Formats: sequence, C-alpha cells, structure tokens
Amino acid sequence: MHLRALNSLRGRAVLSGLLAGFVASSASAGPADLCFRGLNISGAEYGEFDGVEGVNFTYPSASTVSYFADKGFDTVRLPFKWERLQPRLGEAFERTELERLKTSVAGLRDKGFLIILDPHNFGYYSGNNIGSAEVSPRQFAQFWIRLAAEFANEDGIGFGLMNEPHDIPPAVWLDAANQAIAGIRAVGARNLILVPGTHWSGVVTWPEDFGQGSNAKTMLGIIDPIDNYAFEVHQYMDKDLSGTNEACVNADLAVDGMEKLSDWLRLHGKRAFLGEFGGSKDADCLAGLTRMTDHMASHSDVWLGWTYWAGGDWWSPEEGNNIQPTAEGDRAQLSVLLPALKPDATDPGSCLRIPPAG
Repeated sequence: MHLRALNSLRGRAVLSGLLAGFVASSASAGPADLCFRGLNISGAEYGEFDGVEGVNFTYPSASTVSYFADKGFDTVRLPFKWERLQPRLGEAFERTELERLKTSVAGLRDKGFLIILDPHNFGYYSGNNIGSAEVSPRQFAQFWIRLAAEFANEDGIGFGLMNEPHDIPPAVWLDAANQAIAGIRAVGARNLILVPGTHWSGVVTWPEDFGQGSNAKTMLGIIDPIDNYAFEVHQYMDKDLSGTNEACVNADLAVDGMEKLSDWLRLHGKRAFLGEFGGSKDADCLAGLTRMTDHMASHSDVWLGWTYWAGGDWWSPEEGNNIQPTAEGDRAQLSVLLPALKPDATDPGSCLRIPPAG
C-alpha cells in the first residue's frame, strides 16, 4: 500500500495495436475473460528486516486463505519484504525466510490460488532507492535473478517486479526494470512479469509528466525478449488518491483515469493489471468499486484483472479498506466484490500459463 521505447516500425506497431484492440473489443468480453480476480493478503511485508515471525510480521494463515478461497477469489498478490529475504544486496537469500515464502506459496496454490510475488518495497532497500549509489539497478536485477530461479516456470506464479516505486526518475526506473526482466529471462524463467511505473504507478497519473517524464511515454521502452509482461498499476478513490482516507470523493477521477488508460493500452498493444484498489464501506466507495471492476470486465482485451487491497490476519478492524472478516461476519465491501467474481473464468489462469521455450 502507499505508506504508495524507426518511425516506420513504430507506426506499424501502433497500427497493429489498434487492429488487435478493435478485434478484441469487438468480441464478447466480460468478467470470465479476466485472468485475475483476487486480493492482496498483507502481513509478510510488516516490520523490520530482522523482525520475528508471529511478532513483527506474519504470512497468511490457513484460516484466512480458506476464507477467501471459499468466497471465490482466484488470485493472491503476496507482499513480502526484500530486506528480509535478502539481508545483504547481491548475496544469497536468507534460507529460513525463503522457506517461509515457499511454504506460503505452496499453501495458497493448494487452495487453487494464482500467486503474484510482490516485493513490497516502494522501490527502496534499507532507506535507499533503486538507482542511488547504495542500490544500483544491477543489484535489483541480481535480486530478481535469484528469486526467478527459485520459482522459474512454476504453474500459476507471476512476478510483480516491485510495489509502487516512487521518487525514482522514470528513465532510471526503466533501466532497473529492463535489467531485472533481462535477468529473469536469462535464468530461463518464462513467467508473466508485472511491471509498474514510477510515481507510485498510479492510473490517474500514468500520463502525467512530473518534470522527468511520464510513465505513459517512458515505460513504452520496456523490453522483454519473450513479450510476456503487463503493466501493473494502482488506484484509489479518496481525496489524495492514497487509499488512506475513508471518503471516496475521487471515484469519478479514478474511473476516468481507467478509461483513459484503457485507450492508451489499446493504442499501444499493451495490457495492464490493477494490483491495488480499495475503499471503505461508505456508499460512494462501494459504488466506485463496482464501477472499477465493471470497467475492467468490459475491457478485458487490455485488462488482466485485479487484486483488491486488502485482507490479512493482522489488519486493524478500523482500517477502511479492510476485508478481513470480523466476528460478526463479512465486510460490506464483499457485497460488491463477490458479484465481480462471477461467472467463473472460462480459462482459469490463462495469463499465467508458461509459454513454450523457443
């Protein structure tokens, strides 16, 4: 959460994207065509890197996993802390933490969930951002080489490069992302890669130039040798678009941003995944959540789907976006999320199917 690249060749690519988008949008599209309809289960990203499991951080419990599986969610975006998994940049993973991560992934897969691995670090490592003298793009790529090697070509597992990078110039972030992608592919991993932009990877701010370039322009420079990637974006509806306020006064702005991003994706032949969105139980929030999920369902030619923020065993009952159940039962947000889980997917997990080598 937020506490959140020859002119003729380019011309042919744009035309191809337009034609592909026209064909796709002319076909019957709906919720069952979305690959992801899930949630974030928060907890393993909590605490300092040397924290104690069960005291400072927690992985999803069996009861929480079962609860959301029984509700019909099909995907879990699983946040975890980079420093805890790799206490020293460029060096081996901490074996106990790696086993915790693998055990959690296995438990989620046993319940039928698709998994998106999410180093939840906002583009930082121990207080220094990627691209600084302390944390080079190469070191970020080395992290992903190690992680990809552990989960390479495993069924139902996607790689989210980084949660909400911010205060990193777009060109610097583009270089880091491309180095990480090259490293992932170099170890033979063909898993789907989800690539955020910088500036918190917001939908509304995707086309905005903050004096260093926009995601909409810069992130077209992403290079994947097997072209198995999508952009990960996030969007909230409160006053500062952070997801930390109860009232959803910017639902219109959020939905308008999604409409504009859908046009951009179709124009350039790209795809996106809404990795975080959410709202409180207020009526404006519930209506906004429905509008956002409906938009993705109606534009499944360019949207892979969504994961709501968030559930998790340690979430405060007072936290507005929380959909962890209480002793009294389900949260109000489920009343608008559950209908978006139907009908069942026509081709479950299609976007995470490992493409053939070649």
